[in-house]
Amino acid sequence: MMDVGLTLDVVRLVVGVGILGYASYTDIKTRMASNTLWIVMGSVGAALLVVQYFTVGIDNLLSLVFIPILIGAVYVLFYVGLIFGGADAKAIMALSILTPLWPHLHGFPLHPSVMPFAWSIFSNAIVLFLLIPPMFLVYNAIKRDVEFPYALIGYRMDVEEAKKKFVWPLEKIVDGKRKLMFMPEEFDAVEHIEELEKTGRKKIWVTPKIPFMIPLLMGFVFAFFFGDILFTIVSFLI
Repeated sequence: MMDVGLTLDVVRLVVGVGILGYASYTDIKTRMASNTLWIVMGSVGAALLVVQYFTVGIDNLLSLVFIPILIGAVYVLFYVGLIFGGADAKAIMALSILTPLWPHLHGFPLHPSVMPFAWSIFSNAIVLFLLIPPMFLVYNAIKRDVEFPYALIGYRMDVEEAKKKFVWPLEKIVDGKRKLMFMPEEFDAVEHIEELEKTGRKKIWVTPKIPFMIPLLMGFVFAFFFGDILFTIVSFLI
């Protein structure tokens, strides 16, 4: 029979994968994720903490202090623009309540760290997100369409198709000249794509609006079964 502590960890895993998975789906389709998801995740997380406290107990109550600390840190990162999406910030905040403690799933995770579990999920997501540039480069190399630095941050697309997709143009026209944009700006992408089209461009370099929710979901699963990717790499190098 499964013990209570293991059951609680399995419930956290199922709830996290279910909600993040659904949020990833809606984010891909509409670039939106309902606030209700994070309210449900946070509420379930709080309820599970109460159950754990009155059943198997919480080994280190001080670890719960990291919940408000992480919520505050994420708010600051969102405020200064290092986390672009409001849903992404809310998801991490809710995860800090759902998974404040490292799980114990019969030998998993393989490489836990001293960092709070929810923070490890976030750092895992960032590490996985950083794998995107080399993936772009391989994709463009296969297509034999490599132009640096564009090939590291996007791919070339027909102008007409770009108008219909969730993409940002990596180029803009300044004083009649083509300029590279490394970071997306707050603007109407279609308007700038049409401006590029007026110069006679049939294809332009774009970068997809990849929802951070996807690497966050992957980082969540990695944290449960592998552990803390960044901490493991640093520990190996040291």
